[in-house]
Amino acid sequence: MTNPRNHLDRRQFALAAASTAVALATPLRGAAASKPAEGYKFCAFIKYLSALKYDEMADAIAEAGFDGVEVTARQKEAYIHPDRAADELPRLKEVLDKRKLEITILTTDIVRQDEPSAESMLRVAKSLGIKRYRLGFFRYDLKKPILPQLAALKPVVRDIAAMNRDIGIAGMWQNHTGADMVGATIWDMHSLIKDYAVSEVGCVFDIRHAATEAGEAWPVYYDLVKPHLSALSVKDFRWEGRKSVHTQLGKGNVDPKFFKTLSKSEFRGPISVHVEYLPKEGAQANLAALKRDFDTLREWLRS
Repeated sequence: MTNPRNHLDRRQFALAAASTAVALATPLRGAAASKPAEGYKFCAFIKYLSALKYDEMADAIAEAGFDGVEVTARQKEAYIHPDRAADELPRLKEVLDKRKLEITILTTDIVRQDEPSAESMLRVAKSLGIKRYRLGFFRYDLKKPILPQLAALKPVVRDIAAMNRDIGIAGMWQNHTGADMVGATIWDMHSLIKDYAVSEVGCVFDIRHAATEAGEAWPVYYDLVKPHLSALSVKDFRWEGRKSVHTQLGKGNVDPKFFKTLSKSEFRGPISVHVEYLPKEGAQANLAALKRDFDTLREWLRS
């Protein structure tokens, strides 16, 4: 709960390059001066910064060189509560606008079109210029056959896509580790979103979760979702016995080769830096970790 005060085409690519050129001619703030001119947009996942007032958070994110934030609007781990989004999202946007930051991604619990606050919150987001939101998680019942459950999700995704098309906002599905997570193996997610435009339902590809589930085969997962790619989530992991746990970027098993592959592609959508390994360490520790992992990410992209 937050403190209340607180398909790239050639034309799009050319516009992104022009935007970068303008940015290079403009004096940069703080750590942004070290940001490479590759045209990406970077945002910070602020799940663990909810103790900060809006101004404090925005100043720190701007100083670190990010272009925006990925904001949680969920029942739990919320920076903004869904029921108060109509009031809080405009306040947050106003604060971010003063620092030339954006709400890059709105992260939600939405898994059905007919949820009580889903459409109203997304219409508020659209009115504020928020272009994309992250869906909640779909889960399997592992005590039941998988294929019938997958088939039952087709009309659910169809209705979500229709809602997004009507509103004019892009929904994104994140792949996530876990046997009960629909989309963990990418193939099932692909079967559900392949017939929809990225502007309706696409994928936010999480390389940490892809590497956990696919091991050395993560390039197959990435290749499968490339036509449906809306954004990227970046974090790292290591193994503790049979369990994967979050860790500092560059200290785990995520292969830096992914970012070499990425830098050679035309993808210049948003990249969200996630720090999930300090859930109890407080806002300042998480801010420091965001800056450190952001530095690692930019170095990998430069390489």
